[in-house]
Amino acid sequence: MGEKKIATRDGFGEAIVELGKDNPDIYVVDIDIGKSCKTGQFRKELPEQYLNVGIAEQNGAGVAAGLATSGRLPFVVTYAAFGSMRICEMIRQEICYPKLNVKIACSHGGVTPANDGASHQCIEDMGIMRTLPNMTVVMPADYTSAKALVKAAAAWDGPVYLRFTRDAVPVIYDEEDTFEIGKAKILREGGDVTLIANGDTVRLALEAADNLQKKGISARVLDMHTIKPLDEKAVLDCIRSTKAIVTVEDHNIYNGLGSAVAELVSENGGARMRRVGIQDQFGQSAPYERLLEMNGITTENIVKQAEELLEQKSQIV
Repeated sequence: MGEKKIATRDGFGEAIVELGKDNPDIYVVDIDIGKSCKTGQFRKELPEQYLNVGIAEQNGAGVAAGLATSGRLPFVVTYAAFGSMRICEMIRQEICYPKLNVKIACSHGGVTPANDGASHQCIEDMGIMRTLPNMTVVMPADYTSAKALVKAAAAWDGPVYLRFTRDAVPVIYDEEDTFEIGKAKILREGGDVTLIANGDTVRLALEAADNLQKKGISARVLDMHTIKPLDEKAVLDCIRSTKAIVTVEDHNIYNGLGSAVAELVSENGGARMRRVGIQDQFGQSAPYERLLEMNGITTENIVKQAEELLEQKSQIV
């Protein structure tokens, strides 16, 4: 993990321009916040493939559905709070139900909006989206994977919800790394405990693994960038090999990554787990790192949870 930091929304902005140039059927349906969501360059270079529907999220979903029925490949672009909740009914009825090829690309996921306050800190979105039939849910860990996963989403048949960060996060991957929707990336091998994270918390899982290593604890680290469809094989391998799993996410601990993994663990048995994430509370206007600390989404707490799980390993029947 390098020192360079770039917001994942920047990766989206670059990828969508490349996609639009290669495919004239790709459209951006902007909800009047292109500057924040990084669609300005697309608008400048591909104006015929760009639509700004104004501050009208529900209308944007309908326009995108119409474009999809005529063979276009639209990306609805807005903030996560609006793209998952304000237009949820339209996504369900007009996009997921007919399984139209529409992508919902949302910046400002989790508490990365920081000082924008609780209204813009979307902590429920991936949980909402993963309950919708036919929807695929993806959150890249860094700029590089964001570019790759946006392109993968464009090639994926059906609705996809993409979640990006507002704030800059460390670049983890090299340009040569490849990504597949529904397949986790193993960043570290380890035999004592597994840390499964996605999005902006992957860097914390890597830091925690380093700290655990100093204590003689071997931690496997997975970037579960797709929470639906979940890479069940990767999770089952972790259950068999480490029998201890800690999930880490910038999302409510209910219905997100932790819940998806816990569902599989409970059905199969053989492991104990802990969930690190937003503690079922709204955010507030505060710096990003402070908001993470308020919810225990820190390297120190990940290490603590891992150590406590290892102490309980002998109790597994």
